[in-house]
Amino acid sequence: MTLTLTVSDEVRTLAPGFTHVAIEAHGLVNGPSTDASSTLLDDAARRLAVRLDGRAPHEDPHMVAWRDTYTAFGSKPSRTRNSAEALAKRALTEAGLPRINVLVDVYNAISVAHLVPVGGEDLDRIRGGMRLVRATGAEDFVTVAGGEETVEHPDAGEVVWCDDAGVTCRRWNWRQGPRTRLTEQTTSAIFLLECLSPMTAAAAGAAGAELAELLEKFSPGAQITVR
Repeated sequence: MTLTLTVSDEVRTLAPGFTHVAIEAHGLVNGPSTDASSTLLDDAARRLAVRLDGRAPHEDPHMVAWRDTYTAFGSKPSRTRNSAEALAKRALTEAGLPRINVLVDVYNAISVAHLVPVGGEDLDRIRGGMRLVRATGAEDFVTVAGGEETVEHPDAGEVVWCDDAGVTCRRWNWRQGPRTRLTEQTTSAIFLLECLSPMTAAAAGAAGAELAELLEKFSPGAQITVR
């Protein structure tokens, strides 16, 4: 069954230029990072450096738009960077991008190469549909701190992704909860590419198409739907 994704009117008012590309995939094969997924990340870092041409990631127009949006809902963008900016910053360091697992490596590579926030959620761990809303502050966000599971609550007005069981990602695309993240056992997933103006629909579509192609490459035979 296709996952339902809903963006609230409050979020659309806050960010009228927001759009997203969703890729639903079943029959995926995941596992530890490989030489191929590692090469993909290195290539993404090179593509990023060419794209930025000496600028810092936060100076890219798409990242400027995300910083403005974070400020609009009360978050400090220099402290809580959107996921694409945070990854891009790491990609340009000597240490480079982290290697997590094949599926995460693949979507992180797309995020860095196209400078667009990309998230991946395990469909078998999602409860009900997913909703992008402005939080009341009472919602539960289950995370891990100091090796112990703990429950946090978003700030009132903060933009969050949630399902019927609670918040899945805080501050729009800043921190994903461990409950729905992609593990080596994941076989079904939803990938979200999140875009603000000035990123065009054509550019978003190209990034989504590249991600779909890579998923097919790393999981031959997977059922992949782009919407």
